[in-house]
Amino acid sequence: MAINDLIKLAKNKAAGTRILGFDLGTKTIGLALSDPGLTIASPIQTLQRRKFSKDVVILQSLVGERNIGAFVFGLPTNMDGSEGPRAQGTRDFASNLVNHIKLPLAFWDERLSTAVVERLMIDEADLSRKKRAESIDKLAAAYILQGALDALATNRGTA
Repeated sequence: MAINDLIKLAKNKAAGTRILGFDLGTKTIGLALSDPGLTIASPIQTLQRRKFSKDVVILQSLVGERNIGAFVFGLPTNMDGSEGPRAQGTRDFASNLVNHIKLPLAFWDERLSTAVVERLMIDEADLSRKKRAESIDKLAAAYILQGALDALATNRGTA
């Protein structure tokens, strides 16, 4: 059940459930979680990617444990807005996921999300390269999800 519109996503998820945000990389999956009121995104963990069948088991467990009712995937578009192989890979993963976990999903433009988060980690938090590597993916997922939540808040009551 893929839904590309955030407003429809919010209306189609079960009341009181949270949104799980994804920053999908080739080696890792950064995860973030909204609060039930859909106002704040918090980083929760970074998964090392394995076979899809192993990743989906972990994600199914998270959906049950964390009361998740929808997914938001960061979509890695090019700077001109076009989609390349990484965007198609994200779409394929998301499509496969909702075949196993029947929840609504939306995509959110993630251009420069990792770069922004890394810059903040260097400039504001003065974190070492090792500390940045441990946190970057889940923080990028939170940045992506927060952008989607902010867009939802701006558009509440429309559509």
